[in-house]
Amino acid sequence: MLNVPQHVAIIMDGNGRWAESRGLMRFEGHIAGIKTVKTVIKCCLNTKIPVLSLFAFSSENWLRPAEEVDFLMQLFLETLQKEVQELNKNQICLRFTGDRLGLSPAIREQMHLAEELTAQNQALILNLALNYGGRWEIVRAARRIAEDIKAGNLDVDSINEQAFGQYLATGGLPDPDLFIRTSGETRISNFFLWQLAYTELYFSSTLWPDFTKEAFEKALVSFQERERRYGKTSQQINELSDV
Repeated sequence: MLNVPQHVAIIMDGNGRWAESRGLMRFEGHIAGIKTVKTVIKCCLNTKIPVLSLFAFSSENWLRPAEEVDFLMQLFLETLQKEVQELNKNQICLRFTGDRLGLSPAIREQMHLAEELTAQNQALILNLALNYGGRWEIVRAARRIAEDIKAGNLDVDSINEQAFGQYLATGGLPDPDLFIRTSGETRISNFFLWQLAYTELYFSSTLWPDFTKEAFEKALVSFQERERRYGKTSQQINELSDV
């Protein structure tokens, strides 16, 4: 496949609505959504997409009913424990982005073990955003920069966009080329506020549990049909492609 995005970021939206539309409990939608995660991971492996970021739990999701939050945390823990060996077998490197201090010790420990086990894998970086918020990430980066300046480890004049990016929780990863949100919602909901500056946005009306291999491929085709100009004109882009 030509023009494959180097990094795809997804807001997996619509689990609860999927369940409610079928007369099911909301938690059953979250369970169904795991199958879609596996489908998209397989698609990324097959198309040689190097990085996949999934927005698993936002810092605002703590405002949901306590029983749903507790279920989501337990589901994440159990799924990670169950799937980590298979992910490792498929040469997938696990990475986690977000505020770990707000998570339980059991989840933090399992995340650490998963990162250690898969650290050398190179087929795909699976970056899970858990207890993550874009504003939190930017504030955290600013504080870390201020601390380094105060300690004499960083000069103010050396701060530029590239340097700032290294202080983000996603430091070391390329910015997403393609952003996908399912369920028909058309907003980015505090996800990767810095990183999405030049990302191609794709919104699907499909609820996450129904998001199939074909739906993912449709998003990739949409990406390939777009002209990414980065402030330049179409003529300039065409001239560069002819060189």
